[in-house]
Amino acid sequence: MNVLFPLLAVLIWSLNAVVSKVSATAIDPAAISFYRWLLALLTLTPFILPGVLRNLQAVKQYWWKLLILGLLGMVLYQSLAYYAAHSVSALFMGILNSLIPLLTVVISLFLLSVVPTVGIALGCVISFAGLVWLVSAGDPAQLLQHGIGKGELMMFAASASYALYGVLTKRWAIPLPNWQSLYVQIIFGVLLLLPNFLLASDVSLTVHNIPLVLFAGIPASIIAPFLWIQGVIRLGANKASIFMNLSPIFTAIIAVLFLHEQLHSYHIIGGGITLAGVALAQRLRKPLFGRSSVTTQK
Repeated sequence: MNVLFPLLAVLIWSLNAVVSKVSATAIDPAAISFYRWLLALLTLTPFILPGVLRNLQAVKQYWWKLLILGLLGMVLYQSLAYYAAHSVSALFMGILNSLIPLLTVVISLFLLSVVPTVGIALGCVISFAGLVWLVSAGDPAQLLQHGIGKGELMMFAASASYALYGVLTKRWAIPLPNWQSLYVQIIFGVLLLLPNFLLASDVSLTVHNIPLVLFAGIPASIIAPFLWIQGVIRLGANKASIFMNLSPIFTAIIAVLFLHEQLHSYHIIGGGITLAGVALAQRLRKPLFGRSSVTTQK
């Protein structure tokens, strides 16, 4: 039964990738980004605010770190994904999200002094090859002629932002309970999203986009993190992280069934190669230069 926690969390996040794609034609990216986290903030306030007030001294001491985490996790990651959804498919978004574990390990090499492994080296090369095949729709030569699209770059930046968010969360180890830390990050996220929201031309809520905001604000922002944290507690971070590899598979199934997106051979080949690279980075832990690892990802 413990496996249901990370499994359901990944399923919700996969659904959210599809919601992000649907939102591209239903609501301004600046509007759904702001409404999503405002809704999450209002929902959490009765439960989390009293504890935050009791730990106000720690909040004051680490406010700038919490602000940076809010910028990376609530602003850049989510907003870039909403903007990218205007030009890339939900299938592509799901595959790019699967890169987050690998990007986390790569960033950890520099910020957490993680010893490079054979898996990381091979995983980076293989995943890069998979991404080239995916982005070029099975024709890498066209990248030399047309380059990488803006949507693809935004999704990669979004995944990198969330990977950096995860690494900094571990490096800083802010002495606040998880939910209190997340709550303060959301406050900063809402404040940072406000200017762009106010500049948006149309931020109206309609019967078509309210369900999208509700899903993004409650299941994707509150329920899924809760399930994921429970999964990590019960299974450990290493075992729980394996379930993230199911994200592009879930996203592909949902996108094909409900958005009627076309699943092409380059999705399967490119996505499969990318996932193989991620899996190698997770599994092959032999030090690249023959040293024993002093710091490993938990």
